[in-house]
Amino acid sequence: MKSDNSAWQMSKIVDRRRDFLDIADSFPITIPDAVASALASDVEYRIHQVIEEAARFMRHGRRTTMSTSDIDQAFRVLNIEPLYGHTPHNPHTFRRALPFPQVPAAGPVYFVEDEEIDFDRVLKEEKIALPKGVSWTAHWLAVEGVQPLIPENPPAIPRETVDADGTKGESLTKLNGTGLLPTPTTAPQQGAKAAPGQQQQLVKQVLSRELQLYYARLTSSLLPPSLDLTKRTAALASLRHDAGLQALLPYLVRWVGEGVVGTLKEGSQSETDGRVLEVLLDVTSALIENNTLFIEPYLHQIFPPTLSILLHSSLPLSHATLLRTSASQTLSRLLTQHSTTYPSLSPRIMKTLLLALISPGKSKGTREGAIRGLLGVGKEAVRKGLVEGGGAKVVGAECQGNNSESGALVGSVMDALRVLQPLSDMSDSLDLDGTNEADVGVMEKLTEVLGPFFAKRVAGDAAWAREIVGITKAS
Repeated sequence: MKSDNSAWQMSKIVDRRRDFLDIADSFPITIPDAVASALASDVEYRIHQVIEEAARFMRHGRRTTMSTSDIDQAFRVLNIEPLYGHTPHNPHTFRRALPFPQVPAAGPVYFVEDEEIDFDRVLKEEKIALPKGVSWTAHWLAVEGVQPLIPENPPAIPRETVDADGTKGESLTKLNGTGLLPTPTTAPQQGAKAAPGQQQQLVKQVLSRELQLYYARLTSSLLPPSLDLTKRTAALASLRHDAGLQALLPYLVRWVGEGVVGTLKEGSQSETDGRVLEVLLDVTSALIENNTLFIEPYLHQIFPPTLSILLHSSLPLSHATLLRTSASQTLSRLLTQHSTTYPSLSPRIMKTLLLALISPGKSKGTREGAIRGLLGVGKEAVRKGLVEGGGAKVVGAECQGNNSESGALVGSVMDALRVLQPLSDMSDSLDLDGTNEADVGVMEKLTEVLGPFFAKRVAGDAAWAREIVGITKAS
């Protein structure tokens, strides 16, 4: 039936009050005309409401004929009990009730039959386990740019590269693959190469093509040390200031470590080796100065190359002092930034330097590096190493009578002792002629802690000498 015609016909029928009077006459009910008119108006309103809602479902279904399903959906929207027997889905099963002898005029009664459940059958059936309810848990999506291999995260799918000849190369997830990223295990020197049978470590993440090109151009600009100072300066400035290099940090740290090991392992003392070590120290310093990099997880890989350069016995002579000074400054910067987070870091470094300073059989280069390392750690480290630990006495005994070959070592000790008390233009020297017993006592104490070699050099400044031995002028 058409919706508009149906509404018009319904309203026309309802307008007749005698229909309600006829219905009332069929039952033993008597209603006045006013009640019949009110019922007619209410029924007309309800029918209009249902027809309007059903017409909406008809229009949404792009139909021109209203069906019983539209009426049923309208009943659901209006929260009206549906008309049983006309629902197009889930039809109900009706059963006829037995007649009531007490009320024979009631007529037949129908009811919806409920399904009878057999408990024995239900208990014997296989029980279906309910699924686990929805819950929330926390897990790491990535740690330092690396996705951990846990069940919550999807497994990493390696991507293959295509070589120039069209064949597929190794996966980009391999460190020594044939992709764009040069292997960080390759040392900058020709002699530092990985062993043939050594198993290569796998990369935990895939670098973008831009970072791979950046790494290749950066390393080629730094090493081998060429005469093009502009490229090297630009590369170091990029490491010092650019953001977004966190993913490359493990490669750069390992590249520096392998480069230092490969250079020092050869044992040569050429100018090229000295320049290579200078560049590697500059790279380490640039990484430390970059505030956007989080280097704490890689401290255990940064300290060994720095200490190796600092304490190596046979550095190139023309670069030895500069290299040890630069390594000392790098060590000082690392301790300044991270000793608060790791309180045991400074004592462990100082213990290593003290062993290199006072242990017998150490070379003069190693002792010089240890002194400059103590100088980088701080004033108290110098006092404990040279004065209280007897380091100055050990160095003075080795330098006695061999001043020409020990100039750098003696100079490092004097530089470290000047940290305890800066020189003054108005300083006076100790009176060693016996007239001043206090100065004689200071000299004896100075000789006891520093040895005669360095005691004579410090005696020229009385304030300096008293500060070293911890004696004030008034005492």
